[in-house]
Amino acid sequence: MELFFQQLTNGLAVGGIYALIALGYTMVYGVLKLINFAHGDLFTIGAYLGLTLLTSMSLTDRLGPTFGVLMLAVMVMMLVGLVGILLDQAAYKPLRTSPRLSAVVSALGASIFFQNTIMLIYGARFHVYPQDILPNVVINLFGMPVPLVRILILLTSVVMMVALYAFIQKTKVGTAIRAAAEDQGAARLMGIDVNGVIMIVFFIGPALGGAAGLMVGLYYGQVNFTMGWIYGLKAFTAAILGGIGNIPGAMVGGILLGVIEALGAAYISIAWKDAIAFLVLILILIVRPTGLLGERVAEKV
Repeated sequence: MELFFQQLTNGLAVGGIYALIALGYTMVYGVLKLINFAHGDLFTIGAYLGLTLLTSMSLTDRLGPTFGVLMLAVMVMMLVGLVGILLDQAAYKPLRTSPRLSAVVSALGASIFFQNTIMLIYGARFHVYPQDILPNVVINLFGMPVPLVRILILLTSVVMMVALYAFIQKTKVGTAIRAAAEDQGAARLMGIDVNGVIMIVFFIGPALGGAAGLMVGLYYGQVNFTMGWIYGLKAFTAAILGGIGNIPGAMVGGILLGVIEALGAAYISIAWKDAIAFLVLILILIVRPTGLLGERVAEKV
């Protein structure tokens, strides 16, 4: 029972990270019908920027662990969001009227560019985060010991996801995003700046991915320039699992995938962890191609 509970909490924490990355995929697809294959590398940029800012500015020493990490997260999200906007302007905006395949090829090229740029700047070896940032505290939850860091990561992920959903559903900008996702031509006729909406989407999605990269660095303690590829594929799987283009679906898909992966690694084999994740992708494409929540809000953000 304790093994199950430990793997469940670990899966929920990792699933929250997958969900944050998946939101970037699903928002871009909802508006542009484009799979941003460079999104995983924006996640990696967030992890490396977090390490750079953490070691160069000593935020946790100056502001304390809590406010230091919060300030670090804000800075990483802002910077990665700006990189996302630059990516859109350089790689996607010139291809708005081109065939969809052109944008897909551009996304793959941008992914290769980002990955190699990170390798040239930081090197190919693993980089280690400082180990004393997050509290190494174990608490009793339902009589079971659980590391506090897992709870903090899950709560942070849920807060970000709920805030994004409220932003999309309750604000004028969110209404504009949903209108652009439904019909860009009609949105323009209603006076909505669709290019501005796309810019906002390319800021929010990468910003959440950057926050997820920071979480991975703090949680696992090390980062590598290729990490965005596997995390990007997992998040893409989560987005499809929940229903691509559907924000609640990305949340559900990410957390569900994290739990399935963690339990599979514990009860089957850790060597099969990645295979289990992609087996889930294959099964969901065969059984329910629209995803778990795809029919209810299909083609919407």
